[in-house]
Amino acid sequence: MKTFPMFLRLDGRRVVIAGGGEQAAQKTRLMLKTEAAIVVAAGELDPELAALAARGRIEQDAGPVSAETFRGAALAFIATGDAERDAAYAGFARAAGVIANVVDAPDLCDAYTPSLVDRDPVVVAIGTEGTAPVLARQIKTRVEEMLEPRLGDLAALAGRLRDQVAEKISPARRRAFWGWVFSDAPRRLHARGAERDAARLLKEAIAAGGIGAESAAGFVSLVGAGPGSRDLVTLRGVQRLQEADIIFYDRLVDPGLLELARRDAERVYVGKEVGFPAWPQERINGVIVAAAREGKRVVRLKSGDPGIFGRGAEEATALDAAGIGWEIVPGVTSASAASAALGGFLTERGVTDTVVITTGQTRDGVAQGDWASQLRPGTTLALYMAVANAGRIQADMLAQGLPGDLPVDVVCRAAAPDQEILHTRLDRMAPEIAAAGIANPAILLLRHPKDHRAAPALHLKTGA
Repeated sequence: MKTFPMFLRLDGRRVVIAGGGEQAAQKTRLMLKTEAAIVVAAGELDPELAALAARGRIEQDAGPVSAETFRGAALAFIATGDAERDAAYAGFARAAGVIANVVDAPDLCDAYTPSLVDRDPVVVAIGTEGTAPVLARQIKTRVEEMLEPRLGDLAALAGRLRDQVAEKISPARRRAFWGWVFSDAPRRLHARGAERDAARLLKEAIAAGGIGAESAAGFVSLVGAGPGSRDLVTLRGVQRLQEADIIFYDRLVDPGLLELARRDAERVYVGKEVGFPAWPQERINGVIVAAAREGKRVVRLKSGDPGIFGRGAEEATALDAAGIGWEIVPGVTSASAASAALGGFLTERGVTDTVVITTGQTRDGVAQGDWASQLRPGTTLALYMAVANAGRIQADMLAQGLPGDLPVDVVCRAAAPDQEILHTRLDRMAPEIAAAGIANPAILLLRHPKDHRAAPALHLKTGA
């Protein structure tokens, strides 16, 4: 490699940024994350930099730029936006013995600005020696997915407790202790917002001279995988996949999503299909509980959101009965993905102000849903698992007086590469669904605007 990555201490040290426009402002924003003394060398400053100077956050050097401007600085950024001036200023910085970064001029740079993943005090820097900044940003995105937003706070807590660990825990046990902190119960608690519980667990383990008893307990994360495309999972969901020892996943989960998990994590398919009862809910509950009792970090990966027609409550009840800790990691539900695919919105001021999420498929022996009463003026009705029952739903709604020209959008496999969309109306819904050969997984979106004849259908995007 031509460059050597290193983290520079900048607290109290001078950093010079030559230039007063947007490029200089970008570098200033970056340096404001540090404790450096920032000097902006420019006769005129753009409004953002001028405001920072007025508040004392930066110092302006309005004099002529020369080698003396840079002398004694720890680092220099050249960002005037003028190629000839940038080259001259880079020469001044070198003459003063200062490492310089010149914006958009890799050949003039002594140092390159990396893409940063900032979880202060945890910082990850990604560099390509100025050859491929777009690639660096793509790698940054992947690393951002790996690290929870509050990880830096946990690292800072660990730093504050380091002296106590050295005093209370023998050297032979410290590595195991820190491994437990950052890969087990304390990190899981902290990541889901239970910072006080995480701190208490650490302090109890330190006082006991080693890893706490809770480290042996399993834990289950009920994770929403989103509606059909792996890039719609949340960052927290990705992190749980990367922590998991074992993953139980549904048939509608994008297989590509499993690639984000740890390579050595066990993957178990527990998908349920109509007419194929190989994985009844009781059996799924049992294997999840059994894995957690073995002390494993378990992910129950469900399509969409675990709390919306995902039977997550039944699994949580089983975990509670077994005394096993669990959490919910929300996911993007199909109604949101379907409306996004249509280029419209589930609510719209003055048109629809209520969203009803319900199912078009009821259990045997349960009375049919009263769908018509749920679709009042000003409402968007999202019907899950409804295409097989479309004829019954249509007849119920028309019989109860809903207008036949109400717009209906049918979205099959929302957000997946093979997504299908059908635009129809209530009085044509069932036969057109049948003619198009649409089957589950699909969602029906019916909108009953406050004035349905004056309002547009939900599908607003051109070409949707």
